[in-house]
Amino acid sequence: MKNNMEDIDALIKETLSEEEAKFYDTLEEQGVLGMIFGLFKGKNKWLLILMNMMTLIFFGLFIYCLVQFFNVEATKDLLKWGLASILFMLGVSMLKIFAWMQMDKNALLRELKRLELQVSSIAGKIS
Repeated sequence: MKNNMEDIDALIKETLSEEEAKFYDTLEEQGVLGMIFGLFKGKNKWLLILMNMMTLIFFGLFIYCLVQFFNVEATKDLLKWGLASILFMLGVSMLKIFAWMQMDKNALLRELKRLELQVSSIAGKIS
């Protein structure tokens, strides 16, 4: 299957102009680190920076609540610190899920751009 995909990519690059081929190369599949750093590009980079700061704050508060949980002995205090630690870890999890969904969205957009480029090159060859 991999050879077939490489053959298709080679055929596509042959039909594209030099400028379109360079653009096509920028749309290649990224690794996990490339996708993570790709989150900090574009219009929403300020939002993702803010969300990562909030994730660090929530994680720090989770650790604090966890330490307090193990230091108290009263049942009421155990419930309070346990619930707080669960809520902060839930917040961290939700922020991370949002970031992973953004990475998936960026990958889908990149594939759509590749498809648009292929369709426009085929339409250019037909007309």
